[in-house]
Amino acid sequence: MKGITKSLLSALLGTSLLVGCSSGASTPSGTAETPETNTAAPAESAGEFTAKIGGVFILSGSSAAYGEAQKKGLDLALEELNEANKGKLKIEIQYEDTGGKKESAINAVNKLINQDNVVAIIGPTLSGEMLAAGPVANEAETPIFGISNTVEGINDIGEYVFRNSLPESIAVPTAMKKAIENKGYKTAAFIYAENDDFSVSGFQTMKATAEKMGLENLGETTFSIGDVDFSAQLTKIKQLNPDVLLVSALYKEGSMVVKKARELGINSVIVGGNGFNNPKVFEIAGPAAEGLIVATPFSPEKQDEKVQNFVKAFEAKYGSKPDQFAAQAYDSLYIMSQSLLGAGKADRNALRDELAKLKDFEGVSGKLSFDEGRNPIGEAVVVEAKDGKFVPFE
Repeated sequence: MKGITKSLLSALLGTSLLVGCSSGASTPSGTAETPETNTAAPAESAGEFTAKIGGVFILSGSSAAYGEAQKKGLDLALEELNEANKGKLKIEIQYEDTGGKKESAINAVNKLINQDNVVAIIGPTLSGEMLAAGPVANEAETPIFGISNTVEGINDIGEYVFRNSLPESIAVPTAMKKAIENKGYKTAAFIYAENDDFSVSGFQTMKATAEKMGLENLGETTFSIGDVDFSAQLTKIKQLNPDVLLVSALYKEGSMVVKKARELGINSVIVGGNGFNNPKVFEIAGPAAEGLIVATPFSPEKQDEKVQNFVKAFEAKYGSKPDQFAAQAYDSLYIMSQSLLGAGKADRNALRDELAKLKDFEGVSGKLSFDEGRNPIGEAVVVEAKDGKFVPFE
């Protein structure tokens, strides 16, 4: 069995039956007519049924590192499950690239549902994409599973919308409290991307948490996705001299903000949102990333047997350690496969009902259950950037 130990398979499979799969790839396409039936499975063979799942990720453009990590996580899980579950269930993954654009996400979801006849969709990568494309899947009664969508209200889209990504309302306060409580910090300043749903939501959570913690808000400033010069905003923040700088952004712009802040001599403690949980942060920010604090449901440094077996398998296959986005993608396919076998067929409605029952799933990104609104119940781990990697914050 390639890239995985028997102990990892045993831990992941537990007492539930799981599934196998093979991969495919394509690019976004236009809208097609809605099929007359809800049958989403190819022809079945004796003792085994096949289910096609769509993967909608950013695989090109400035935020591609997120989608690339997600695809790697899915492909590793696919390989393991394919080997472990021969004769039971085969999963095929059809990938679609959105380039981080909402319209492309809508087109991709339409194509996967109406042309490719998938039983479910994993993705899309960004929260803004899910807010745009999630309603399409929900209307078509097709389960759509977010693995990196953290803004509030994702699950309010409808009963076919799920996610294993902890919302910022859990992760951000966890990081802030761990980093700030008992440190004597009294003031904070904020900077965030004003044209990105995820970043705006993260900022709102940061601001509300700061107020609850009694931090004085010295000021707020914004930038746009695609900006490369943050000197004017950060010069103003330097004059404010906050104890804590709170940054809500995707990894590219967020990393440049951190780098410029340190270049300008801003010595504040920097706490970031979920967008920083990618190794690209260290490539872009370099030594300036040192001390950056974020919260994540996954750390490759966690001394847990299941986590370390996953890390070893990932490194063996790809030559690098997995990040949060790879880990949550990996877990999502195990959740999806477990639910498919629980349903006993590749049927969208039956799969939705099984997903809604998820309780105490033991994944590499921690234990996960869904509440009545299909929101994830889990715990975030606070990590700090040290020597070019994120380690548990002490």
